[in-house]
Amino acid sequence: MEKKKILIVDDEPYVVRSLMFVLKKEGYKTIGAYNGEEAIQKAIEERPDLIFLDIMMPRMNGYEVCEKLKKNEETKNIYVIILTAKGQKEDKMKGVEVGANEYITKPFSPAKVVQRMKEIFES
Repeated sequence: MEKKKILIVDDEPYVVRSLMFVLKKEGYKTIGAYNGEEAIQKAIEERPDLIFLDIMMPRMNGYEVCEKLKKNEETKNIYVIILTAKGQKEDKMKGVEVGANEYITKPFSPAKVVQRMKEIFES
């Protein structure tokens, strides 16, 4: 079976590195991006199976990134999980409005993230 490709987008290098580490150990191929523009570029070039997307980032926030990806024919079917510290009800509603598939708030458990990914890919 081909390795699933995961794009991790966060302006905090620690978050990107730690998620990449955990996911690589689980056998996933990982790609990192550190701002919204880079996220869109890598999503188009790499065609990941799933994207973890932070909201608060420079150049373009995660809501804008998600909305652009979901409007693009080439990237609209990529599964997007917003992974952010913004946990208010209106933040989650905005995530749904722009097309995110799921919304996970920080701090998060790496084990739960891995478990959720397995459920997504097995369904």
